[in-house]
Amino acid sequence: MMPAGGAMTRGPRILLRQIREALGGAGAGATPAQDRLNMVVRIIARSMVAEVCSIYLRRGSGELELFATEGLNPDAVHNTRLRPGEGLVGEVARMAQPISLSDAPSHPSFSYRPETGEDPYHAFLGAPLLRGGRAIGVLVVQNRTERRYDEEEVEDIQTIAMVLSETVSSGELLALDELRDVELAPHRPERLKGQKFSDGLAFGHVVLHEAPLPPEKLLSEDPAMEEARLKLALATLKTGLDVMLDKGQGLAGPSFEVLETYRMFADDRGWNRSLEEAVRNGLTAEAAVDRVRNEHRARFAQARDPYIRERLHDFEDLANRLLRVLAGDKPGERELPDDAILVARNLGPADLLEYPRDKLKGLLLEEGSAASHAAIVARALQIPCVGRLMGLRDRLSEGDMVIADGETGETYLRPRPDMLEAVQSRMAVREQRQAEFAQLRDVPAVTLDGQRITVLTNAGLAVDLENMAETGAEGIGLFRTEFQFMVSDELPRLNAQTALYKLVLDAAGDKPVTFRTLDIGGDKVLPYLEAEREENPALGRRAIRLGLDRPSLLRMQLRALLAAGAGRELRVMFPMIATVDEFRAARELVDIECAWAKRRGRALPALLRVGAMVECPSLLWHLDALLPLTDFVSIGTNDLFQYMYAADRTNPLVSDRYDPLSPPTLRALQSIQKACADTGTPVSICGELAGRPLEAFALIVLGFTRLSAPAGGVGPVKRMILSADLSAARRGMANLLNLSTGSVRNEIESLARKLNVAV
Repeated sequence: MMPAGGAMTRGPRILLRQIREALGGAGAGATPAQDRLNMVVRIIARSMVAEVCSIYLRRGSGELELFATEGLNPDAVHNTRLRPGEGLVGEVARMAQPISLSDAPSHPSFSYRPETGEDPYHAFLGAPLLRGGRAIGVLVVQNRTERRYDEEEVEDIQTIAMVLSETVSSGELLALDELRDVELAPHRPERLKGQKFSDGLAFGHVVLHEAPLPPEKLLSEDPAMEEARLKLALATLKTGLDVMLDKGQGLAGPSFEVLETYRMFADDRGWNRSLEEAVRNGLTAEAAVDRVRNEHRARFAQARDPYIRERLHDFEDLANRLLRVLAGDKPGERELPDDAILVARNLGPADLLEYPRDKLKGLLLEEGSAASHAAIVARALQIPCVGRLMGLRDRLSEGDMVIADGETGETYLRPRPDMLEAVQSRMAVREQRQAEFAQLRDVPAVTLDGQRITVLTNAGLAVDLENMAETGAEGIGLFRTEFQFMVSDELPRLNAQTALYKLVLDAAGDKPVTFRTLDIGGDKVLPYLEAEREENPALGRRAIRLGLDRPSLLRMQLRALLAAGAGRELRVMFPMIATVDEFRAARELVDIECAWAKRRGRALPALLRVGAMVECPSLLWHLDALLPLTDFVSIGTNDLFQYMYAADRTNPLVSDRYDPLSPPTLRALQSIQKACADTGTPVSICGELAGRPLEAFALIVLGFTRLSAPAGGVGPVKRMILSADLSAARRGMANLLNLSTGSVRNEIESLARKLNVAV
């Protein structure tokens, strides 16, 4: 009988060290695999005063096979296999959490296997071997006497199971070639369908954004020191969250509710107690966090309720924050393979920019949207990106080969050789196409019937300046100034803003640059700016609304822009103008700053042009009042269409319910173009629509002659323009605007094909 507390009178740390010492150089193959496993179960049984100790590992078929035992019939080893979910062992694996029973045979899930000889044993304690939130096996101890294992014993066996799963998976306990058919991690080829966030193709080896802990960092030599490290990290984490919540320093996540949830979980007694007990049992602080995170991931993954599954994300984010506090390192300090494919649940722009550009070949995300900041940065860096890949991380291990297909919105995990060959062939075709685009770099974008189209590029990062020269874009039609704010830990000072804007203008030379003033709020929240809770932030205080409410913030940016543009042309554009009065108020701030500079004898731009973004539907019926006040306008199709259709473009449940190539959107664009033509107001389109050849074809047919596209779209759009005959296309397009269908994409594509337009 196992005495109370007898399981770990010497502590699991000592037990685990005994296992390591007994195995010695086992990973090198000095001792046969079965002998090493038999040694492990004997040590565990003796230390836990158990009459039976068994290890089951999951086969590729999903069956759990008895790999080693002390106490059961040795002939059952490798002969006893339990189907998925069969017996108490199967139940432990299915639930991904421990089961403790005083009388196992009386449990309805008990499965009797006569070959094991387990008839005399009543007390049962099983714990899953978890890796990546999946149960790769089960560790079981049993005793003859009917007794209930106490909480400390359950905690102890979980600690042992965690270390066993890592040592088995790393090949430290068993050589990997001896585990070929053991499903330590998914190993079969898989295809996952997601959404394309950034065009392109790439293949390489997986790098997990949340890096796994190596086995040598699992066990501590000084539990007291590790407990102190954990307590300090927890205190630091909670203090940081308190500052954000209680002192009005703004939000560090997408919503106030998420931050409140983090703070609530940070105080959760069960979470804190689990961490502390894991450390006291011999794990490092990092291993304790990783173990508890794995247990939550496995448990919550069983839930069907979306709300409960979302709580898993909250716990994981909190665990990741705690690990960063403990480690103090950054992604950019990690060693990466030369063909890294980054895998994450979601990313902020600062996280992505910390990785070395020369090694990062692709990006795969479980969440996000094509309008997310990570996707925008990926497009700027011309990195293929696929998102909305549910369950991705639990299907991958660090170092797995993977294909990121940004053309189709798919990813192939552990692809077969023929799949890799096919992708390499497609990449060769893409390279040839890119070479063709490069030849068009200096060719003016003129249609077959002589219409000159100006093709600009969107920017926001320093790398975009390089892309402008490489693509042959004729300037920057949209420079997103908020990226400088989003990747900074504090509000960029006047000098820093001025330096960036001057750098952009210097790089552009005589090419035009249109700066969009700070577009934050909604899903773009800065941790150092106070923000109030909003029920619907996409329709809340964002962009120009925030700028007018915080005039000192907007005035500082305008002052920096005027200083950078001294002596040359400066184009400034205000986002999300919903009323004419908003534009008047914003333009008045420009006048105030110009007067401020004049009084101090500072040089002003030689030519100052001030414009507005048309992205609120309200302006469609007030252009007659707005246009005379502006020097130019630019249409932000991303926001304009989401507001027209009341469909959040960052929400995958509704973002694909409408087609930008529909009669309502095309009519709206046509009405804006006509109003601008009638008043002589220059107009451009700077949304993502302008970077896709088919959509850009529809835009130039409607009469738009200035398009601002992502860097990767400049070449394809220019090729399309050079192959288009607008006079013929306009005759074909005329009837499409009056159709009653929800989309005319197929009709526009048929028209383009008929006219041999390269879309």
